[in-house]
Amino acid sequence: MFHQVSILLAFGAGLLSFLSPCILPLIPSYLAFLGGMANKRHLVAATLSFILGFSVVFTVLSILFSGTFLLLGGAARYINIAAGIMVILLGLNVLFDFLKFLNYEKRATLTGRPKGLAGAFLVGIAFGAGWSPCVGPILGSILLMAGQSGKAGQAMLYLAVYSAGLGLPFLAAAVFFNRFLRGAAKLRSHLPLIKRISGIFLIGIGIFILLGQYQRLNIFLLKAEYAFSSWAKTGGLPARLLPAIFFFIIAALPPVFRLLKRRPLRSWPLIIFSGIFSILGIVQAAGMLDSAGLIARWLLYRQTI
Repeated sequence: MFHQVSILLAFGAGLLSFLSPCILPLIPSYLAFLGGMANKRHLVAATLSFILGFSVVFTVLSILFSGTFLLLGGAARYINIAAGIMVILLGLNVLFDFLKFLNYEKRATLTGRPKGLAGAFLVGIAFGAGWSPCVGPILGSILLMAGQSGKAGQAMLYLAVYSAGLGLPFLAAAVFFNRFLRGAAKLRSHLPLIKRISGIFLIGIGIFILLGQYQRLNIFLLKAEYAFSSWAKTGGLPARLLPAIFFFIIAALPPVFRLLKRRPLRSWPLIIFSGIFSILGIVQAAGMLDSAGLIARWLLYRQTI
């Protein structure tokens, strides 16, 4: 069974990397460099190719790290301790910036807009290879976490999930480019807070690596999953109505926010979004959909992997 906590940590690390002060302010420049706003389809396709490029780099790094840990064999316990201490130091440095030599930054210099999807893919490779220092600690921590498993497949999974956490916001920014520009401008004032959260996040990962394989957290998650599965199997009114209420709340969020901001409700993406969740709520309340049961079956199936 894969380590659920590690997967969640890897995805969260990818999101934090996207929101870092080194990356978020540069997203408009990256997207404009990839394709601009002249053709939305081209921009989205180029962004996907770009994401694939840096995902390949991270995946290759994960294989190298896991292979190194595998060769070390019996010394893995001491390597885990050293890796945990290193990640904790990286997290403390994100908070207090006392390791000045880490401020050295190496970026690939690219001239001219990339031609076609192959060009965007190469830009993604350059992006992954020339990672900036304030995001490097997060990437390095995930690589250490992946490497200490000693299994190439598991390490590749962690870095693929990390790439998804970083790449999905990239893709969303390309699809909703204009809205992203407005939202990113508002988010910049919160970048110092995001940096502190990243530092605390890394310290937490370092502690987990230092202690071993996240046994306690995994055991807690397993117990929670079994408890949820048992509750879902009993069926009854609560198991049917609670998911329906959840769907209706999600459906109500867009119009409520629009009303609070005194904006017109005529927005087709929001109308479609609310409509889909309203239909799900109705179907769930009528007993034609068993959301809790589906989730329970998926959780039980995942534990057999």
